[in-house]
Amino acid sequence: MRKLLYALAAGMLLITSWAHAAPELRSDHPERYTVVKGDTLWDISARFLNNPWYWPEIWHVNPQVENPHLIYPGDRLALVYIDGKPRVTKVASKGIEKLSPKVRSEPIDTPIPAIPLDAINSFLSNTRIVDVEELNGAPYVLEGEDGRIVTGAGDKVYARGEKPADSVGVFRRSREFHDPETGEFLGLEARSIGRGAITAENGDVLTMLLKESNQEVRIGDRLLVGEERRITTSFVPSAPDSEIEGQMISVEGGVTQIGQFDVVAINRGEREGMKPGNVLAVLKSGRLVRDPVTRETIELPSERAGLMMIFQTYEKMSYGLVLQATRPLSVGDKVTNP
Repeated sequence: MRKLLYALAAGMLLITSWAHAAPELRSDHPERYTVVKGDTLWDISARFLNNPWYWPEIWHVNPQVENPHLIYPGDRLALVYIDGKPRVTKVASKGIEKLSPKVRSEPIDTPIPAIPLDAINSFLSNTRIVDVEELNGAPYVLEGEDGRIVTGAGDKVYARGEKPADSVGVFRRSREFHDPETGEFLGLEARSIGRGAITAENGDVLTMLLKESNQEVRIGDRLLVGEERRITTSFVPSAPDSEIEGQMISVEGGVTQIGQFDVVAINRGEREGMKPGNVLAVLKSGRLVRDPVTRETIELPSERAGLMMIFQTYEKMSYGLVLQATRPLSVGDKVTNP
C-alpha cells in the first residue's frame, strides 16, 4: 500500500508555443471514479486525459475544504463542466462536496502518491550526486576495529578528516556523468554503503559506530552528512516550463534495455528548468541504414516510444522514472517535451 503524500498545484498553467494548447479528454473517460488503494495520481490522470501531465489544469478544488489538494482511497471524483471547461473534482455521496468543514476519519498519512514511489525510494536512499571536490574533501575510512579491512553494521570504524556531523552516511565513489554531446562534466554519483554515528574525535581521527550497512564498508569509503532523502513532500505530473531536448545517459542496474518503472538519468537539470514532476516524452533513436544509391549511412527519424517523470533534480542532470514504454528503450534515446 502506498501511503506517501503529494499535493496538487491547482491552477497551474503550462501553455507555451511548443506545448499542447489544452488538456485532451479521453474518448472513454469516466464520468465518475472512486479512488482505490494502489492508485497513483498518474493512473487517475490517464483515465481522464490523453495527456495526463495536464492534470493540474483540470483539477478543481474547493478552497474551503481542509486539505483540498489531497486525494484519498475512497474519494469519489466527478467530471464536471465549469464555464464550459472540463474539470475533475471531489464529490460527496449526494453531489459536489459541501463547503462546510468536516472531520476525516482516515489517517492523514494515507493520500495516494503521484507515481509508484516504492520504485524510487530505495534509489533515493542509496544514490547522491556530488561535486568531485566535495567527495574528495570528505573524511575517509582508515580501517575497522582490530585492523579489519571490511566492516558492517554494529562494527566500530576509524576515519580521518574533519567531522561532518554527528550522524553520517558512508558513501563510495561510483560513476562520473558527462554530457554525451558536449563532454561537459555533469556530476559524480556517490553510492550509499551505510550510515553511522561519530562517537569520538582524536584530532582528525574519527571513531564511528556503524548502525546500518547494505554492503561491506571498505578502506577509502567517504563520510558525508547523513540526510533523509525519501520523497515525503509532493509533486504532480506537469509539462516543463521551457523547451527541453536531452538524452538518457544512464539506467539504474546496468541493464541494456529500459522499460516501465526503470530509473534513468538524463543530461538536463535545474539550470534548464527541470523540476520534480515534469513529464518528458522518450524518443527512440532511429536505426542507422545504408543508402543503397549513395552508400551513405543515414539515421532514420526518432519515434516516440515512452513517457518518463522527473523525481530528482540537480544543477546539470536529473533522475526520472519511466512510466510508459511501448518498446524497449536504451541509453542514448532522446527526451523532449511531452
